[in-house]
Amino acid sequence: MSSNTNSEWTEKQNKHFEDALATYNKDSPEWWQNLARAVGGKTVEEVKRHYRSLLRDIDQIENGKVPVPNYRDTTNAKKPTHSSNGFRFALALSKGIFIKQEIKL
Repeated sequence: MSSNTNSEWTEKQNKHFEDALATYNKDSPEWWQNLARAVGGKTVEEVKRHYRSLLRDIDQIENGKVPVPNYRDTTNAKKPTHSSNGFRFALALSKGIFIKQEIKL
């Protein structure tokens, strides 16, 4: 299987990444390998970089550095997608579904 080593992540890869984070035990010594295998086409190092980017996004949202969209006016609101780096996790985090933990990179 050839590896797509560029920094671009497809919507499908992001979805697999999100699903893998929810599926695999972070305490497993094979955690990074499991994430990379689940994503497909990315190395362990690329998955680690993507994860660090996700944590930075969450920190910025938690610290109020990213404006919260106003979805009350549904006539002009854009539907968020999981391709927005970290946005879905930030929403899950705000609902207490995903708890950010220190992960050894």
